[in-house]
Amino acid sequence: MNKHECIAAVAEKTGLKKNETEKTLEAFFDTIETSLKQGEPVCFVGFGNFERVEHKAKTGRNPRTGQALQISAKKCPKFKPGKSLREACQA
Repeated sequence: MNKHECIAAVAEKTGLKKNETEKTLEAFFDTIETSLKQGEPVCFVGFGNFERVEHKAKTGRNPRTGQALQISAKKCPKFKPGKSLREACQA
């Protein structure tokens, strides 16, 4: 499912117009993004948790030349599914 399909499905289930649903989903994603930028986890009980994790700098290797290179530290989003979501995927 892509973003447009998600908007259509939510609009159909809620009875809202597609443009209203799109604005709502955009605000939802923006809120999650803002919280993660600030280092705050976002928790939805039963669904899962979004958090920002930091990867340390490390030394990598170019597979073609074998030359060592430095990979810089970075911050990445991480999602951990909740129990209800994990169980729903097993059904």
